[in-house]
Amino acid sequence: MNMRSISLLLVLYTVSSCSPYQKLLNGDDMGLKYKEAEKYYNAGEHRKANRLFEQIVPAYRGKPQAERVIFFFADTYYLNEDYFLAAYQFENFVKTYPRSQRVEEAKFKAAKAYYEVSPKYSLDQKDTNTAIEKLQLFMDTYPNSERVVEANQMIAELQTKLEKKAFEVAKQYHTIRDFRACIVAFDNFIGSFPGTKFREEAMYFHFLAHYEIAVNSIPSKQLDRLNELFELHQKIIRYYPDTIFLDDLSTKIEKAQDLKKGFDTLTTP
Repeated sequence: MNMRSISLLLVLYTVSSCSPYQKLLNGDDMGLKYKEAEKYYNAGEHRKANRLFEQIVPAYRGKPQAERVIFFFADTYYLNEDYFLAAYQFENFVKTYPRSQRVEEAKFKAAKAYYEVSPKYSLDQKDTNTAIEKLQLFMDTYPNSERVVEANQMIAELQTKLEKKAFEVAKQYHTIRDFRACIVAFDNFIGSFPGTKFREEAMYFHFLAHYEIAVNSIPSKQLDRLNELFELHQKIIRYYPDTIFLDDLSTKIEKAQDLKKGFDTLTTP
C-alpha cells in the first residue's frame, strides 16, 4: 500500500470517527445547527451550545430568528462564566433590539456580569465601579422590576468592597507611621462613606494618628493638639459609648490629660 492510500485511509478513519457534535460543527446545515444549539442550551451543555450559536449568528442576522439566537449566544457566555464577553454580547443585544421583550433581562445580566468579575478589595476596583454604575442604571430604568432586590444586594456588597479598599489604604498610612497622611485619608474616608460599617474603626485610627502627633508635638503646638484630641475622643464616645476600643482610648486620653496638666501648671498664678 502506497503513502497516498495510507493517507486517504487516515482521512476516512478520522471523518468516520468524528463525534456527532464534531460533525455538526463541521457541517453547513445552519437550520440543524440552530435546532441542536437550543437542545444543548436547554440540556445545560452551554459550551457546546455557545460554539454552535457562534457559527450561526452571522447566518441569521436580519432574519426573524436573529433576536432569539443572539440572546442565547450572549447567555451561553454568561452561563459559561465568561463574563466579560457576556456583558459585551448582552449590551450588543440591547443596542440591536432596544424594543425586545428580553431587554430588561439582558441589561440585568450585563450588569450582573460586571458584578461577577469584580475583584477582591485589594486589587484595582475599576470593574467594581462599573458594576455599581450598571446596576444603579438598571434600577433607575426598571424601578418596579422583580430584579431590583437582587440588584440592591449586589450594590451593597460592591459598596462594602470599595469601603474596605479605602479603609485599608488609610490604615496603611498608620502602619508606616505617616500620621499626617493617615489623618487626611481617614478624614476623606469618613466624609465619603458616612454610613460605612468601618466607621467606628476609622474614627479610632483617626484618633490614634492625632494622638501620636499630639503627644510628640513641640510645646508651642502641643496644647492645641491635645485639646483637639479631647474633642475627637468625646466624639467617638458620643457615637460609640460601648466601643470595642474603649480601654485603649481611656489609656491614651489619660496620658494626654497628664500632658495637659503640665500646661495648666504653667498658667496657674
